Amino acid sequence: MKVDILAFGAHPDDIELGAAGTLISHIHQGKSVGLVDLTYGELGSRGNKEIRLQEAAQAKEIIGASTRMNLGMPDGFFQNDEKHQKEVIRIIRHFRPDIVICNAPTDRHPDHGRASQLVSDACFYAGLTKITTQWVGKYQDPWRPKIILHYIQYYDLKPDVLVDISGYMDLKMESIKAHQSQFYNPNSKEPETLISQPEFLDNVINRAAYYGQYIGVKYAEGFITQRTLGIQNLFHLL
Repeated sequence: MKVDILAFGAHPDDIELGAAGTLISHIHQGKSVGLVDLTYGELGSRGNKEIRLQEAAQAKEIIGASTRMNLGMPDGFFQNDEKHQKEVIRIIRHFRPDIVICNAPTDRHPDHGRASQLVSDACFYAGLTKITTQWVGKYQDPWRPKIILHYIQYYDLKPDVLVDISGYMDLKMESIKAHQSQFYNPNSKEPETLISQPEFLDNVINRAAYYGQYIGVKYAEGFITQRTLGIQNLFHLL
């Protein structure tokens, strides 16, 4: 099962917060998208594994992704080691994406930077023929994505690429709010967190507007790349 874009998140709401607008935009352009959560986010102060799985499934439908998987790595304690790299390599070789999108290279939550490096390393190793992996008992062919992009999360990192999501901001916010256990709910009895404060979702919109003004659009999402990007057509630039 090949997809054009494969998006990874350390936790079930990471992709929505960082890249949902871009993913929805590309789906509307006819591209296929897969979503992969590394953990269930089970260490979060609000919700639990079962609730978060249900919320992730609902968000997947809002985004319109072809598939969503959870690798069940231990929240807070997964490592960038051979075991976890091979889990991600299997996924990359199965879906054969041209573009991989993943967590910010550094962030407030330690899992985000670690997930970013784990996925980046796995993308490279997935192209090595001497690393063998299997899927449903069959050996997999090597595959290396062409581009890795890192969405921006809590830290205010400087983007290398800005993507116009002006027509998709409402759907982005709807996909985020599908993770209702995590965000503002005046009736919730669970502990208050940074992201459950009412201002947090306003900040998501404000950042998208801030990025948008740099390229002359209403809303945009920012991405970081660790290599120089090239284009074939100057008219693709805004």
